[in-house]
Amino acid sequence: MKAAEARVLLTGARGGIGQAMARALLGAGVAVMGVGRATAPPALVASGMHWLQADLITAQGVADVATGAEAWGANVVVHAAGVPAFGPLANEPAWRLDEVVRTNLLAPMLLTRQMLPRLLARPRAQIVFVGSALGRIGLPGFSVYGASKSGLHGFAEALRRELGGSSVRVQVLAPRSTRTPFNDAAVEAYNRATSTAMDSPELVAQALLRLIESEAPERFIGFPERLAVRLNGALGALLDRSFVKHRRHLHAAPAAPDAQGSRT
Repeated sequence: MKAAEARVLLTGARGGIGQAMARALLGAGVAVMGVGRATAPPALVASGMHWLQADLITAQGVADVATGAEAWGANVVVHAAGVPAFGPLANEPAWRLDEVVRTNLLAPMLLTRQMLPRLLARPRAQIVFVGSALGRIGLPGFSVYGASKSGLHGFAEALRRELGGSSVRVQVLAPRSTRTPFNDAAVEAYNRATSTAMDSPELVAQALLRLIESEAPERFIGFPERLAVRLNGALGALLDRSFVKHRRHLHAAPAAPDAQGSRT
């Protein structure tokens, strides 16, 4: 879909990648409606972005966004909202597992389900799921986050095949690690120790724009991650020894209290 034809509903538009995506889309002449749990970033509103304030892990939030997007005329949905999780599984409290799966996987599934009849009624529409290289490569320290993104990739792949021949294209954008507050100091230290590259959010945003225009099924960002995704799919367990360095640098920290915490 050409930029001039796109009316993009962008979830997670307050995040580091989300704001970069909004800027890139607006700069290319795309109409953008951002979604976030807090108020809109003033600079993006000044640039012409519309805004919906909603919490997508609630049924009311999903309904409000679907209704607002339909009234606004959205024909592209970009699921970019997400929360992180990094560290040994034993240190992850139960509430964080629930939060990550609800935000990263269940919310985009429910919003897609709610919006799909309206999108199918349009001459052309696209649904873009922002996944992760970690959704295809199981990396020590990212078992919870990787599981949520792996589920998202599987959902998108099946939905793409389910909707084949319809007016709706289903796509996946899979970044690797990015330099935003989403990845905290512990992740950055881990990436340095394991020689893991990090991209700028602007690079990811440009990749999104190209993906929308190309209508390709998926786009993985970065090398050697693109190669690793292919090898991991073909060789699986034979690659386990490749991640010894990552396992060694996953330093155990005191277990977090198993109680409800605040969402970011």
